[in-house]
Amino acid sequence: MSQNFNQLNPQNNNDIYQQNNKSNFGDINKNSYGENFHEHLLEQYKLYVEMMDKVTERRGQTNTFYISLLSGLLALLSLLVNKDNNLFSGDRNILLLILAILGIALCYVWHTNINSYKQLNSLKFKVINEIESHLPFPCYYREWEILSEDKKNQYRRLNKVEKFVPLILSFPYFLLLIFSIYSLFK
Repeated sequence: MSQNFNQLNPQNNNDIYQQNNKSNFGDINKNSYGENFHEHLLEQYKLYVEMMDKVTERRGQTNTFYISLLSGLLALLSLLVNKDNNLFSGDRNILLLILAILGIALCYVWHTNINSYKQLNSLKFKVINEIESHLPFPCYYREWEILSEDKKNQYRRLNKVEKFVPLILSFPYFLLLIFSIYSLFK
């Protein structure tokens, strides 16, 4: 990203684009592909950007799923803690221990999913940037360049903020784990 945008514009510096095209696409270029190269590349670009959007949408749905599941477990916990409730007749401390371990495990799996989606999106953006090197204007590349230039309003990547949510939601489950272990051994 340290390169100036004008240096990456194919009209201003064809040598850099030729180097990128060779390293990114191997021997595939307009001459070896044929006359429909740009048309087919644009269609692939549109499909690929759409696929990236669907992955991002799925990522949001996954986050909603884990938030709902973990919140539901906490709601179930509040029912079980109520002594007047006769839903469970066994040792409540063992059930609390199981719920705590389940909650912590779900937070860990959720955190792992966030990392996987981050890797997948990073790879997709790399491919999009490679394709854009063959298009008249590299929209996504330029967007990131503008974000990195704005020193006053530092951009925080969503995945860096997103990673804290499973950590925050694991906190009540860690407290529950400590409480249940303490209650079992006292």
